[in-house]
Amino acid sequence: MSPPSPRPSLDPLTTGAVGLAVVAVSSSAPLIAYAAAPALAIAFWRNLLAVAVLSPFALARRRAEFRRLTTGVGRREGLFCILSGVALAGHFATWVPSAQLTSVATSTALVATQPVWQGLIARAQGRGLPRIVWIGIAVAVGGAAIATGVDVGVSGRAVLGDVLALTGGMFAAVYTAFGERARTSISTATYTTICYGICALLLLVMCLIGGVRLTGFDGRTWLAILALVVGAQLLGHSMFNYALKKIPATTVSVLILLEAPGAALLGWAWLGQVPRPYALLGMALLLAGVAVVVLGGARAARRPAPTALPADPTPLND
Repeated sequence: MSPPSPRPSLDPLTTGAVGLAVVAVSSSAPLIAYAAAPALAIAFWRNLLAVAVLSPFALARRRAEFRRLTTGVGRREGLFCILSGVALAGHFATWVPSAQLTSVATSTALVATQPVWQGLIARAQGRGLPRIVWIGIAVAVGGAAIATGVDVGVSGRAVLGDVLALTGGMFAAVYTAFGERARTSISTATYTTICYGICALLLLVMCLIGGVRLTGFDGRTWLAILALVVGAQLLGHSMFNYALKKIPATTVSVLILLEAPGAALLGWAWLGQVPRPYALLGMALLLAGVAVVVLGGARAARRPAPTALPADPTPLND
């Protein structure tokens, strides 16, 4: 996968979209804990209902763009949208079961390795990351591990859960990388409609094969699912996808880690789950790592590229 084209400069609207996205995705874990439904079913409904909200607008306003994605060179961008949806479904299909095989803390910490995989993807694309960014990623991921209270298990069941959680982090990185490519030329509405639609279709197949219950939930659960659609999906994932046009995928992946302290604060306020003392240390490290990645990446981007010295027009005497 070749590197994406250069992005336009960051603006206040994109910065605000990222801030809104962090707050919105922070509501995901508390709402999932509140809803009395299988996690894969929740993932299916939040993607399907998001498509139901987005598609009328996207089809009415972006019909020509949809057509362009089915012909000529536009098929390549359309493929990026589809592959992004496949990766998002893979993320849900691996990370959700991992929490049932290993501890929730370990699952959360291992899936938080997404920025590491994102950095490796960027390197494979020929975009080397500055050392300061790698340091920030290490600090942020370490902080996330401490904040979630990772406790690695040794049983075969726990090892399988750990592998699935790591795989979920990889899928999340691939999802963001393909989204970065698609967003260079495709609008947010078109991209998210295709991506969420593909994800919902694949999750439906997985739920049917696995016998996951999709209906019969109480009113409280449906309200929680609707809140997830509005918050974590439309104002969370979609705003991060919007930001991918101007922010590198690696930076977006690190910013997504801010969901951990946000979810902890909301869990404290909504569910009375008081954060443990070591969680506060982890959150502080996480915030420091995010700051290092954002500021270090911005400084590296502003640094002028070295220019070759002009050739000396004067011939050398033998």
